[in-house]
Amino acid sequence: MLILSVVLIFPSYDLNAQHPRQQEAFTCHCPMMNSNGKGKFYISIGYNLDWFSKSDIHFKNSSGDNYNFTLHDVKAEDRPGLKNMFHENLTIPQYSYRFGYYFGDRGYWGVELNYDHVKYVAIPYQVVHLTGEIRGESFDADTILSPSFIRYEHTNGANYMMLNGIARKDFLHSKSELHWLSGILKFGAGVVLPRSATTVMGNRRDDTYHVAGYVIGLDAGLRYDLLKHFYFETSGKAAFANYTNVFLYGDGRASQHWFSFEYIFTIGYQFNGRLF
Repeated sequence: MLILSVVLIFPSYDLNAQHPRQQEAFTCHCPMMNSNGKGKFYISIGYNLDWFSKSDIHFKNSSGDNYNFTLHDVKAEDRPGLKNMFHENLTIPQYSYRFGYYFGDRGYWGVELNYDHVKYVAIPYQVVHLTGEIRGESFDADTILSPSFIRYEHTNGANYMMLNGIARKDFLHSKSELHWLSGILKFGAGVVLPRSATTVMGNRRDDTYHVAGYVIGLDAGLRYDLLKHFYFETSGKAAFANYTNVFLYGDGRASQHWFSFEYIFTIGYQFNGRLF
């Protein structure tokens, strides 16, 4: 539907504008071609929806409550908050920020710093398998994930901060050069910055933001530029995130990794400039 709605506003377009034989004769005043080798800065904000693979979560504390156990194949969900997005602070739902730069006068390659406020909630009352030791007693059995035993959420964010390389391909544009449709591909890596809310056997901790591991991701989607300075971007992002140091109550620590998929929608503003 997104592609169809965008195409319908293109009353006329030139599919051959990028043909090699026409490059020299083609003069463009669109957002992606600038004079004197200038590139393009851009900034955007939007929202995301997230899906997570099952994850093994390891809990360990060698002082205070003595435990060292793993919950296997824990199911989790996001908490988008979009139904209340016009009645809450903009940062309450799962938001996404982008700041980037397209190089040179044609802007087919670029670099981007992006931040996704991803929320992860281990679904309460699910049945999971527990192995390990708790207070000197060994366990290898199924258990119910009740909040009084384990409550495990990154609801102030599991938070991906990544540096991406970008490739862009223009598909079509209007003759007025005020409307453009392009494909976008991004690949990069970065750190995870969770702020977790956890309860382990009745002991609760609301965490602080900290670097807890790394993330690698691939992002593909569509970008629609209009009126030279504005654009909409929609994409799907597959990521692998490894959390090696999640803070728990006292000296406790948790670790886990998962695969995730995000649907992301952003709106942005762009302007000409030189990076160096």
